[in-house]
Amino acid sequence: MPICLSRCLAFAFVGLVLTTLPALSHEFWIEPQKYQVETGMPVIADLRNGQKFAGSKLVYFARRTQRFEIMQGDQVTPYQGRMGDLPAFQLDRIGDGLLIISHETVPETLTYETWETFQAFIAHKGFTDIIQRHQARDLPKQDFTETYSRHAKALVAIGDGSGADSLQGMETEFVALANPYTDDLSLGLPVQLFYQGKLRTKAQVEVFERAPDNTVSVFLQHTDAQGYALIPVKTGHTYLLDAVVMRPAPKAEEPVWESLWAALTFATP
Repeated sequence: MPICLSRCLAFAFVGLVLTTLPALSHEFWIEPQKYQVETGMPVIADLRNGQKFAGSKLVYFARRTQRFEIMQGDQVTPYQGRMGDLPAFQLDRIGDGLLIISHETVPETLTYETWETFQAFIAHKGFTDIIQRHQARDLPKQDFTETYSRHAKALVAIGDGSGADSLQGMETEFVALANPYTDDLSLGLPVQLFYQGKLRTKAQVEVFERAPDNTVSVFLQHTDAQGYALIPVKTGHTYLLDAVVMRPAPKAEEPVWESLWAALTFATP
């Protein structure tokens, strides 16, 4: 079989497998191979999908990508990968400073075959009113669909790592109010959570904390009335913050719910 045809078939198979992943595993995030990169060295990062800060590496597919950008200082640059790239993000070099990598996916669809699966997801993500709203809309309790999209950011220090995170205009996103590589984090890392450019209050934030020995701890925080949360952090650990918006899907579409997943990854030196 010619190499090109073999490679294309492999990509098609991977793409088919990946369509089933969100039903089995939850979080999606950007995972740099190094969160602190020396001046002049390449920046490599994987797109990952899984649970408890462990999961599959995803190849780059343009048709699954709504937006892929980098920002350093005031400069925003679209990132264009090649079909099948693994790792999905490969940047030869960039100047010193805090690098913000942003990635948004095209919405995809999953089906809840049982009511219990939906209930478990809703409870896990801390939605107290979704079950009541589902019943009030007289929606089915099995074989109903949901669309989901991912809105992920990663903070990477290049050289001195100086700079600040900022709002990137994603549908939902975290913004770090301190630089995890240069600022004092003895009290924790302050963040704000946004949805459609506005502060998202009283929202659950799931925190995944990976230790140097790769063990992962999970704990919850909640944003306050200003959309603010203080995340306790430890030296030498890496972090994934995850928060989900659940809203009714547009009436013209078959899915009945739409979820939007915000993620932020960073490390603490």
